[in-house]
Amino acid sequence: MDCRYHEKNKQEIYSSRINSTGILQKAVDECSEKPKIWLNASSATIYVHSEKHLNTEENGIVGDDFSMNICKSWENEFFAVKNEEIRKVALRTSIVLGNTGGAFPKLKMITKLGLGGKQGGGNQMVSWIHVDDFCRAVNCIIQNENLSGTVNITAPNPLSNQSMMRKLRNKIRIPFGLNAPVWQLEIASIFLNTETELLLKSRNVYPEKLIKNGFKFSYSTFDEAILNLLES
Repeated sequence: MDCRYHEKNKQEIYSSRINSTGILQKAVDECSEKPKIWLNASSATIYVHSEKHLNTEENGIVGDDFSMNICKSWENEFFAVKNEEIRKVALRTSIVLGNTGGAFPKLKMITKLGLGGKQGGGNQMVSWIHVDDFCRAVNCIIQNENLSGTVNITAPNPLSNQSMMRKLRNKIRIPFGLNAPVWQLEIASIFLNTETELLLKSRNVYPEKLIKNGFKFSYSTFDEAILNLLES
């Protein structure tokens, strides 16, 4: 969903997620030997912008805008058909931090260029997970038959955008970082063909199901995660 939300892109986003899930369901229905577990992508974006409320699977507040409605429709399509022999799990994944792609290389680059200040007000919460913990969490879900339905795939310690950028500057040893006010981000998003929501929405999410089922994070804090990534 890293694009501008005009009508053509909105339709492509919708069909790539909802229609494809429906087609997969038809294929599964026709299997003579059905899979024991079906993991379907979802997103922590399904929860409302929240700086104070920590969203668990149980008490999470699901909102109503384009991105959140895509996630809701996606999950509704996924769970529409009940197969008793198939354990369905929707992975509500946050930002995955790794060195080979995604957000972290970009955050590292802008920090080295002296642009690693807060984005917008800086109070928006960032939910994240180290790529190794993401893979281990998925394996945990596969192995643990008690895990089904929606599962938050995110580290247990979200932090504010301002704190995240400060920690990254400190670890990279860059003494300053220029802040990016909202109006600058709005202009930049047009040229970068993206939406400011990706930076400004507060995703404040907690992995309650994983923790209650005994999952242990290798990188439970942002400091631990970026120290490992910077040394890799």
